[in-house]
Formats: sequence, C-alpha cells, structure tokens
Amino acid sequence: MIHYHEINLKGKNRGWFENHLHQNVVSALKGLQYNSVQRFAGRLLIELNPESSFEEITSRLKAIFGIANFAVAWEVAAEMDALQAGLAEIIPKIVFQSFKINSRRGTKNFPLDSQQLNQRLGAYVQNLTKAAVRMENPDAVFFVEIVGGRTFLYLSKLPGAGGLPSGTGGKVLCLISGGIDSPVAAFRMMRRGCRVHYIHFHSFPDTTMESQEKVRRILRILSRFQLESQLHMIPFAELQREIVAYAPPSLRVVLYRRFMLRIAQAVAEKEKASALVTGDSLGQVASQTLENIRTISAVATLPIFRPLIGNDKEEIMQIAREIGTYEISILADQDCCSLFVPRHPETMSNLEQVERAEQELDIPKLLQTALSGATKESVLPGFFSSAVLEQEP
Repeated sequence: MIHYHEINLKGKNRGWFENHLHQNVVSALKGLQYNSVQRFAGRLLIELNPESSFEEITSRLKAIFGIANFAVAWEVAAEMDALQAGLAEIIPKIVFQSFKINSRRGTKNFPLDSQQLNQRLGAYVQNLTKAAVRMENPDAVFFVEIVGGRTFLYLSKLPGAGGLPSGTGGKVLCLISGGIDSPVAAFRMMRRGCRVHYIHFHSFPDTTMESQEKVRRILRILSRFQLESQLHMIPFAELQREIVAYAPPSLRVVLYRRFMLRIAQAVAEKEKASALVTGDSLGQVASQTLENIRTISAVATLPIFRPLIGNDKEEIMQIAREIGTYEISILADQDCCSLFVPRHPETMSNLEQVERAEQELDIPKLLQTALSGATKESVLPGFFSSAVLEQEP
C-alpha cells in the first residue's frame, strides 16, 4: 500500500500527478513478480503473489519520488470478526511486550469511529497476548486502515522518497562534472518532479577518460530515481586551448564556464529542456563567487537553477552519501576543469572585462567545433543494466 506525498495537496489536477506516479511505479517494477498495480481511494496498491521479492520491490519503491511511505499489508473484510481474525494471524509473526492500535477510517460506512476501533481491537489483542497497551514507543504498532469498503492491516510504514513524481516538473539539463555537488543538484531537481538530462564536458585526449566513466557510474545511481538518463558528452579541450592562447590567465575559469553555459543552452534548446541546472554553492570555489556567477550567467537566456546555492560542503556531502554517489564522486580523475587552471583565478570579474577578453575568440566557430563532436547516450539504473543503452552522434 503506497501513500502519496505532495500529491495529496493538489486540486483538480491531482489525477494527472497520480497517473504519473502510477506509470513510474509500473516502470520501476519491470521484470519483478507481482499481480497488479492499481489506483485506489487516493493510494496505490500493488497486489503481490508468492513469487514476489519483498526486498527488491521495497528497494525500488524507496527511490520513486511522490511516495510519502508504503507498507506491506494484509487485506481483510471490513468487519470486526475479520479484523480480529487478521490480527490473530499477524500476532505470532512478531515478539512484543507492549503495543498500540493505530486506526484510520477512510469511509463512514463502518459502524465504529477510529477511537472506538482502537479500543475494541486493543482490548482484543490485550486479551490474546496479555501485552500492555502503550501510546508512546510501544514494541509493536498495529495499523488498521479502512477505506472504500476494504480493510488493510500492517505493522510498519517504510519511508518513501517524498517530493513529486518524475515527469511532472518539466525537463531540465544539468551540467554534471563527476564531482560531489552536481549529482546532488540533479537529485534535488528530480525530487521536484523534473526529468533531468545531463551534459558533461571532457578534455579527452588531453586528459584520461576517467571523468567520463565516473559520470556514467554516477548516472547509473541517479537513474534509479527516473529510470533512464540522457547524457550528452562534449569535447572541450580544443576550446580550452584557444582560451589559454588568447585570454588572460586569471579569466580562464570564468571563460570556461561561460562557454559551457553557451553550449549547454544550445543542447537544452535542441532537447526542449526549459532550464539549466548547476551544482554551484555560493563562495565554494573561485567560479562561484557572487560576482563570477553574475558574469558567467550573463551568456544564458534560459533560467539557471542552483539548488545547492545556500548549502555548505558538509550538507552537500551528507546528501551525496545518502543517495549513494559520494564514494564514486571522490575518486580521483582528470576532469576538464583541472586542465590549464591558472594559479590565481579571478574571483571578482565584471562583464565588461570578460567580454573584452572574448573579443579575441571566434565564439561561433568554437561553439560549433564543440557541438560537432558531441555524443548522446542513454544510461539505465544499475538494477536494469550496467551498460549504456545507446550512443549517437
């Protein structure tokens, strides 16, 4: 039994969000044994069978946005005798010295209200087991949910991922580096219902292919939350060499980032993405000072979302650990930003200064060169496949 998160707050368009969540659950459970997934009275019900893998189904459900919590439940008739018989069947499965009944009555047809139901069933369990009733921190909680003429019994609620279902928040393109921050930024946007596509800039053959492989490994983890990820690989070395040859050393990082945004916007427009996403955290590195963020952002007309802008490094690292990307992100690699980095990068650039430096560069030609070498891949989550599905120019 799946309970919704923010979907419950929606109005006339609630059904649209429910449909997305329903489709996402069916997609996530592909290849697993179960009978059906159905919408029922503001919930989703997955009917299991003897071949169902509780562990694998639970693991996949935990990564689906839009779910507040879920439970493995027994269904019984909406009658007191059936409820008591159901509890009698469940009780031998657990050991407890104290308990409480937690009833929810979602239909007014049942003759007892929730409080009366708690008292009647509590007395029955106490008679059967001699266990004490305890409202605070009991050993066992028996959940009773009566809704739509059906009754469900369960022992615990497992937390879901919360947020909004994938696909309900539009499409965005995330600049992903393989470091700690950008995967967390992507996760934050997915939790708001966005379908996140990715763009990665690499300097191969001037650097190794490690950064590209790291990003693929990270996306196999992030794809658990949206089931498939589109990754654009952009060769960046030639563009960097031009910047090194003609621009002041102190402005290299700012110029790199401005070109990345230009290229990302071109890819986003082609893919019909409505915004760009970065892992910027204010003041964390030279390119993320307020002055440099302003200068860098000036080249883009699409909105740029920075979901980590107010987080410090420890907060970002904690989320990375929770979602499983941290151990991969900290592996050493040669990313494009480590190539030709000046000893003293500018931290307080201004737009006039940077645009003057760019006059020495053939911007359209450099953009076209980078985009002409771009490739696109589809990456599935690890539980579907560890391989890239496809690559295309």
